[in-house]
Amino acid sequence: MNIPELRSDFFDLYGEVEKTPRIYFAPGRVNLIGEHTDYNGGFVLPCALQYGTYLLIRERADNILGFASTNFEFRTEYDFSGGFAAKQGQWTNYPMGVFDEFRKLNVRLKGFDMLFSGDIPNSAGLSSSASIEMVTAFALASMLNVTSLGMMDLIKLSKRAENDFVGLNCGIMDMFAVGMGSADHVIFLNCLTLEFRQVPFILNGYKLVIANTNKQRGLADSKYNERVAECKEAVDAIRPYFQLDHLGEMGFMQFFKIQDVIADERVRRRARHVISENQRVQNAVSSLLKGDILQFGALMNASHESLRDNYEVTGPELDTLVEEAWKIHGVIGARMTGAGFGGCTVNIVRDDVADKFILEAGKGYKEKTGLTASFYIGEVSAGPREINSETL
Repeated sequence: MNIPELRSDFFDLYGEVEKTPRIYFAPGRVNLIGEHTDYNGGFVLPCALQYGTYLLIRERADNILGFASTNFEFRTEYDFSGGFAAKQGQWTNYPMGVFDEFRKLNVRLKGFDMLFSGDIPNSAGLSSSASIEMVTAFALASMLNVTSLGMMDLIKLSKRAENDFVGLNCGIMDMFAVGMGSADHVIFLNCLTLEFRQVPFILNGYKLVIANTNKQRGLADSKYNERVAECKEAVDAIRPYFQLDHLGEMGFMQFFKIQDVIADERVRRRARHVISENQRVQNAVSSLLKGDILQFGALMNASHESLRDNYEVTGPELDTLVEEAWKIHGVIGARMTGAGFGGCTVNIVRDDVADKFILEAGKGYKEKTGLTASFYIGEVSAGPREINSETL
């Protein structure tokens, strides 16, 4: 990110070049394995990425909040004296929701000029919304000197902002991965209890490559709601035989023994994915702790197969991009990541075949779908931080 250029953009917008804004950053995230387990009280294994959202912010003397972005045309100035109200379909709802949560905590707010700039690909499923929320929360806690809010508080606050203000009933994984990111570590998170541990992610001789299908995820929201309902149906069918509130509370062998109590075969497959995926996450952590990256890759492949066959959230574009990856010797793991029906795949690729992978998988994908995929080398990053002359 070109910080001097962003400063210039900020001054073009707000003037007063003698008053330098402070600069904050929060990463995006990618989930390596553990898909559609989060809202089922299961395990996930995300990491923060070097891509993220930068926020240039400067205090002003009135009750006006200036929102602008290099990524979106819409900008506004908002007087918060009368409270906060969402603007239908606008990106500003994400940071404004965070301001509203600070207001609910009786934090004395101030006016700010703000310029957001992200290098996370839009609609790629790499959590640009959580990145915007977390950089806003982190910056506000710093600028307003709210020392009582730790990182876990900011994570929960950002989730509330998205649930209550934006109106999206997401889980906590995205904010958690952004907030708790650590360089060269993935986050093994129990989404039910929020217990977690940082697990070393050492890719000696391999690269993390993210491939964007560039297919808009038109079905993702409706199918997401369907899957949530189907998982609840599975829990209701199992509960007379095994006490649980979430599928993530059940082990795979326990499920295997009593799965036939779920009369609907489709619902049974949904539960099979969630419970087997939960086990794959635990196995993946064991693989990393043993330094067995090949086994980790094999678990990623199995995850995609289950998402395709049991959970049915992949779609032709994601399947094609993964299948093209599987053809290339040196790609040890490839799977969809995110909600599905578009968005990205995540791949572990041997260093010496990364260029070949991008060329050949991209070529095969375009021939079969007519779409051009975008590829990004992912680096595992730390969480939110202030950017200053020492960290540039």
